[in-house]
Amino acid sequence: MTELTPSNLTVLCVASFFKGNEFIRECRRAGARVVLLTREKLLGGEWARECLDGVEGVPGDGGEELYLEASASAARRHKIARVVALEEYDVVTAARIREHLCLPGMGTSAARLFQDKLAMRVGAREASLSAPEFVRLVDDDEIEDFMRRVAPPWMLKPRKGASAMGMRKLDDPVEVWRALEELDARAFPHERATHHLLEQFIPGAVYHVDSLVHEGRVVFAGVERYGTPPFSVAHGGGVSTSRTVERGSADERRLLAFNKKLLAAFRLERGATHAEFIKGEADGELYFLETAARVGGAYTAETIEAATGVNPWREWARIELATRERPYVPPTPREDYAGLAVSLARQKWPDTSAYDDSEIVYRARKPWHVGLLVRSPNYGRVAGLLESYARRFAHDFTAVAPPEETPGQYL
Repeated sequence: MTELTPSNLTVLCVASFFKGNEFIRECRRAGARVVLLTREKLLGGEWARECLDGVEGVPGDGGEELYLEASASAARRHKIARVVALEEYDVVTAARIREHLCLPGMGTSAARLFQDKLAMRVGAREASLSAPEFVRLVDDDEIEDFMRRVAPPWMLKPRKGASAMGMRKLDDPVEVWRALEELDARAFPHERATHHLLEQFIPGAVYHVDSLVHEGRVVFAGVERYGTPPFSVAHGGGVSTSRTVERGSADERRLLAFNKKLLAAFRLERGATHAEFIKGEADGELYFLETAARVGGAYTAETIEAATGVNPWREWARIELATRERPYVPPTPREDYAGLAVSLARQKWPDTSAYDDSEIVYRARKPWHVGLLVRSPNYGRVAGLLESYARRFAHDFTAVAPPEETPGQYL
């Protein structure tokens, strides 16, 4: 049997949203072939086409069976050896493709731990990892018992989805039953109550840990803290900020240890991960919120690269292409600090020329958004700049839009 090397290896990239060009480019730099499987609506996107050997389109409302058919069609023309989900919504789909084509990598049962919020909470409980109390929305008696045992407020969350999309904060049982009734009246089965869970609300600071995993071992991890919890920004508007936590701090040490234990329990063999945790306001304890087997969105990769010099997309590609003859060598990160301030804007193309601090290393270029990324060897300088930008953005740019319920408009 021919030994796999980057030069004879084809990677099938699955992407329901436009992202992952750096992954694609790094595969090509290593000599691998890349085939993109995306939605027809995105075929005209600014993909790194010079690095693609094929593109397959799937209708916007196409289910997993159409993805399997399209992947089989691609496999007839290309010797696919790896299947990679570049986006949150494609993690289980990519696992099904691997199983369908009998390829190595994470299967559907393992993949659900990184996409289905109910499955990951059950997995965390079985691994004795601290997490908010929760209940599946299947048995009315279980729901009643949960609401008697766990004091409100509670969070109603879709089991599948990124960010705070579709989440609601509920204050009493009447609200809960009314919300479940509304969900069950929806036309699409995947939007109904059983595709959600109810969870204890724990106020506190929210952190995210972004990792690279090779041969079951965390080889890189960066820890950041959100200025305002994502749910509060999504539902109340305002400026979202995230910054590197202070290196060597107790928070960094605890979060790195928790993240390592989580990924070991979920048995991830290789790839990139984005996990979120909350530090309880009342008790100072850490609680697991969710994890995903992909690079974090909302400029997370850019922030990590600014602070450490490590680009998660490129490193993930190198991990996927590693062989015995060409093993993966983890990077040696820098130890600067970085932070991001980003917001919806009233202007289609906001003018940030008045923001001229030397620490600015990246300016977001996306219509109706404003964003600045800063880097400094000084933790206090990054924190101070983000606090200043949050105030100034609110005056100069920030717009508020209703929270999004589902990603349907993008698919």
